Amino acid sequence: MRMYDVILKKRQGIELSDKEIQWLIRGYVEGNIPDYQMSAFLMAVMFKGMTTKELGTFTMAMAHSGDMVNLSAIKGIKVDKHSTGGVGDKTTLVIASLVAACGGVVAKMSGRGLGHTGGTIDKMESIPGLKTELSEEAFRNQVNNIGVAVIGQSSNIAPADKKIYALRDVTATVDSIPLIASSIMSKKLASGADAILLDVKVGSGAFMKSLDEAHTLAQTMVDIGRENKRIVKAVITDMDRPLGYAIGNALEIAEVIQTLRGHGPRDLTDECLVMAAYLLVMSEKGDYDTCYAKVQSALQNGDGLAKLRELIISQGGDGRVVDNISLLGQSQFTYDIKTSSAGYITHMDTEACGIASVMLGAGRTVKDGPIDMTAGIVMHKKTGDSIAEGDVIATLYADDESLFEGAAHAYIQALTIGLEKPVSRDTILAIVE
Repeated sequence: MRMYDVILKKRQGIELSDKEIQWLIRGYVEGNIPDYQMSAFLMAVMFKGMTTKELGTFTMAMAHSGDMVNLSAIKGIKVDKHSTGGVGDKTTLVIASLVAACGGVVAKMSGRGLGHTGGTIDKMESIPGLKTELSEEAFRNQVNNIGVAVIGQSSNIAPADKKIYALRDVTATVDSIPLIASSIMSKKLASGADAILLDVKVGSGAFMKSLDEAHTLAQTMVDIGRENKRIVKAVITDMDRPLGYAIGNALEIAEVIQTLRGHGPRDLTDECLVMAAYLLVMSEKGDYDTCYAKVQSALQNGDGLAKLRELIISQGGDGRVVDNISLLGQSQFTYDIKTSSAGYITHMDTEACGIASVMLGAGRTVKDGPIDMTAGIVMHKKTGDSIAEGDVIATLYADDESLFEGAAHAYIQALTIGLEKPVSRDTILAIVE
């Protein structure tokens, strides 16, 4: 088999065989196929796409290039939720706690922040003492004992994807939907869950900017799951404004706790209830209405909050934070952003809001760089809210006062102020299954 022939077939739009695709991935990981030939192949995919069958095989070949997590020792249907990334997206811990409190089994591996988007693992590490690295045995035991565990991904999950992504990043092939879908799903398939719920974000703060793009990506990932005999559903959610009011690690954990106390922002609460209900449906705990009633009850009666405390304690964290969020710590300095005009916030450039938070130290500016766990932004006004001159619309948090000027300017520039109240937009935009 020659790489030249594989590239030529794909350039001509001819479907590759399973053997050709498996040989391609194996050869690239082992170093037998050079970067320049893989780059040519990726560009051919960019222009010609891949069939559903090709993508299913391509994705599973990437998954099998490294560790395949075996969750068979965990009782029940193992479910996982994955977000494509957003600003203020702290849904994972709320959803996982509610689902586990209702008898679901959540075995989840999460990632760190990427660019302007926050990462669940970074947020969890703002809880004093909490460990996000567990052995496979400890991971399985915890899920069997309390119904939930959320840990960082193994360094050897889908190494083919890591190699290919690095190449895509420098060959202008990052925004290929087949390649995006296979990248995400290779890690999900390798993580061992029986059923996967995908939260596909769309809007100014997401990688998918249009609803059509988001729907295509969601459908592609659902198709990959079906090809590999996994239960996969996708929820397309709005990211044209940050989710909730907090952006930043400890600030977002505080909002998770407030949400599970029943006092969270409406957009965050609504989104979490819908996705938790779908995960329970995928867990075969009833139809949608029954499962929605269950997670709503777990939120109202405190069972979800109790499950979060169990999760924190089981992973070595200080469970007292659930009752006293001040134990998360707070930045030395705060700065209030005030408006100079009146009207309505008609639009938020959510990516720019995320970047402002990174400027305060809440995210990384270089790979593996440090994070200030207490830094970030708490918004007091969002899209659709009326404002008067002099209103405090957001509060910035940082341990270095010199960071406020640049971050405040970036945040203000992210807002569009108008005289007419904008038409409201639902948080949940579509369901793909």
